[in-house]
Amino acid sequence: MSTRFDVLTIGNAIVDVIAPVTDAFIAEEGMTKSIMHLIEAERSADLYARMPAAKKMIPGGSAANTAAGVAALGGRAAFVGKVADDELGAVFRADFDDNGIHFATPDLRDGAATARSMILVTPDGERTMNTYLGASQQLMEADIVEETIGGAAVTYMEGYLWDPPEAKKAFIKAAHFAHKNERAAAITLSDPFCVNRYRVEFLDLIRSKTMDYVFANIEEAKALYQTDNINTAVRELAKDAEVAAVTMGSRGAMAIAEGEIVSVPAFPVPEVVDVTGAGDLFAAGFLLANARGQSMEEALRLGCLAASEVISHIGARPVADLKVLARGEGIAV
Repeated sequence: MSTRFDVLTIGNAIVDVIAPVTDAFIAEEGMTKSIMHLIEAERSADLYARMPAAKKMIPGGSAANTAAGVAALGGRAAFVGKVADDELGAVFRADFDDNGIHFATPDLRDGAATARSMILVTPDGERTMNTYLGASQQLMEADIVEETIGGAAVTYMEGYLWDPPEAKKAFIKAAHFAHKNERAAAITLSDPFCVNRYRVEFLDLIRSKTMDYVFANIEEAKALYQTDNINTAVRELAKDAEVAAVTMGSRGAMAIAEGEIVSVPAFPVPEVVDVTGAGDLFAAGFLLANARGQSMEEALRLGCLAASEVISHIGARPVADLKVLARGEGIAV
């Protein structure tokens, strides 16, 4: 069946505000390093004021980063998410227009402001996120359009979207429309704390085949099956998921499909500067290759290559030409 989009992603539409900080700053602010903290509007404003002056503002959000990665690889990308009718919403929308990403979700009017995430990057490259979800939580079932979902080879949704009740309904509706049109639905588990909040529901989404593909890192996979052993988690994923992709940091990534496990090494990176977006860009490469009918190994390699580029600099969007990098590694794009 012909498709309008290679990959459609659904998630929180967030503007990332990124700044380098010390480990002492993280401790002074009472944060747990390397995880995502949900904060309210007042805390968001206060933290923004305390951050170093050297800030970068980049439209982001996990699934939005994946859509940007697909576009950067030359794929046809679409995104569904909610921004407000405000300055940051306009920045977000203009960025997607500039990158050729289809984004037609109506703005939220007379409500919460566009979401933003303060991302604090420590010298070791780890990121600690403080996110005000604002308008992104107002994604509704009415924002899910069957024609759009049905036109995508795969619809990919972020686990963070499982927090707001109305967005949860939109999530399920999108999976329904994907399957109705004989397309695949995918979920990324997003964060170990997210998994711990919704472990039973996530397992039900996977085991009921509401989600065909599952994306996770090692910690998320272990949290899903309440084990400290990644091998145990992988065995369970192999039983439950049609396709599962697990990222393993410097050890590369593996994919599990129909009982077969394929793994590839990571691409070398001279210096890890900022791991923000590594999983998002991995998903972009994997999903695009998969949508185009490439092998599991090719999908893993493209995913790892995209991830390796984004961790080599500040920010969750690629700055190098991913298509050129892929061709240089003999990967078809």
